[in-house]
Amino acid sequence: MIPDGWKPMKIGGLWDTIGPLLSRKDGDGWRYGLKTDDRHANVLGLIHGGTVTSLADHAMTLVAYAACERQPAVTVQMETRFLGSARPGALLEAVATLRELTRSLVFLDCRIEVEGRTVAAGSAVMKRWTPQGREE
Repeated sequence: MIPDGWKPMKIGGLWDTIGPLLSRKDGDGWRYGLKTDDRHANVLGLIHGGTVTSLADHAMTLVAYAACERQPAVTVQMETRFLGSARPGALLEAVATLRELTRSLVFLDCRIEVEGRTVAAGSAVMKRWTPQGREE
């Protein structure tokens, strides 16, 4: 079930398995979300850290894509700090922001929230990718 105010994104790949990835307008930017279920849990019954990290990575990738004028970027380094937990059924919400943009690199930050409570925070360095599929 898609929560009110959210729209599913059709992006394929991993998100066809764990998603859909959701989006909604948030002021001048966007929030990205994932409505979790038992598929997203670890053996402790909590949302798996890989699920949280995947959402953060993709949210930052979408912000990088916009900042690079619709040019793809690939993750070269990412850090995630787990600050809390969530259980299946939770709506994970990602808020990603651009920290710095250089000719070849994009620096970003992200936080993952559940009902206004931050459960993870992270940062990433991404490298711009040329349309020919080669690094700049």
